Amino acid sequence: MRTPASGPRGGSVIARIPDSCGDPSWEESRPDDNLQIRLGRLRRRYPAAMDLSLPLLLADRVGVFVFALSGGIAAARKEMDLFGVLVLAFLTAVGGGTLRDLILDVPVFWLDDTVSVGLCAAGGFVAFFLSKPLDAFRPLRWADAAGLALFSVAGAAKAAGLGHSFVIVLMMGTMTASAGGLLRDVVANRVPLLLLPTELYATAALLGAGVYGVLHFSGAGEGPAFAAGMAAAFALRAAAIVFKWSLPKAKG
Repeated sequence: MRTPASGPRGGSVIARIPDSCGDPSWEESRPDDNLQIRLGRLRRRYPAAMDLSLPLLLADRVGVFVFALSGGIAAARKEMDLFGVLVLAFLTAVGGGTLRDLILDVPVFWLDDTVSVGLCAAGGFVAFFLSKPLDAFRPLRWADAAGLALFSVAGAAKAAGLGHSFVIVLMMGTMTASAGGLLRDVVANRVPLLLLPTELYATAALLGAGVYGVLHFSGAGEGPAFAAGMAAAFALRAAAIVFKWSLPKAKG
């Protein structure tokens, strides 16, 4: 498969990712081509996304790091030690994807992806030492919104690529983007933010997965479905941040 990626002068270069990129013999034949190996691993993580490129790889890495930061900051608020901060950073960043893969009965994605594990650790260490200034750093919310958009559609795409129904696609997309935060709050011994009347979060993930699913099952193509799903999720989350949108709460 041929994949466009950004070139050093703003143009594009062509990176070839063979369908057999999971074959160990291929990786051994290209031991120095780390970018190709990582793109191959990313393609295995999101098998339904047929137009993977370097920007998507970078967005995935940024998303993992930002989610790890948010988990580490939550641990710091509870005055946890370094180990606790690292645990919550890891749970927040990859917890949703781990649950998704276990439910879908496929290998957990980070077992052969040391970069994601390293980014979780890096996010935890940064949060441990810089939790107070980071807690007030508003641009992190926008980076988190972008990570939410990517992970929701990526989770949906993985389920779709494995042949699951629209309902399962919705569930896996929402879980990938938001279950890590749920695990974080449970371990931190607080009511999960997803269950409180705060700004729309899981709803944005659900929308992104839904838009992707509708376009995927209508045959619109994976590239447009992926892009539209991410745009929808990010737009709703951004609007929720700006206008403080939330779902109606129950009246007891």
